[in-house]
Amino acid sequence: MATPITTTENVLQSTPRSAAGARTSKLPGWIWFVLLWCGGVGAAVSLGFVFKVFMNLTLFAVK
Repeated sequence: MATPITTTENVLQSTPRSAAGARTSKLPGWIWFVLLWCGGVGAAVSLGFVFKVFMNLTLFAVK
């Protein structure tokens, strides 16, 4: 018994890209890695600075 196969075209794929769609581009993976790494380092430095400030505040509060 043969089964009929029906195919449909996706309207979004059959139309050409618009100017707005061509303007948005995907970033390469290595750029994401660098951005996330810099964000992590910045967050760690900020957290270390906050820790340093609180340590100085508590150190001088004890004296």
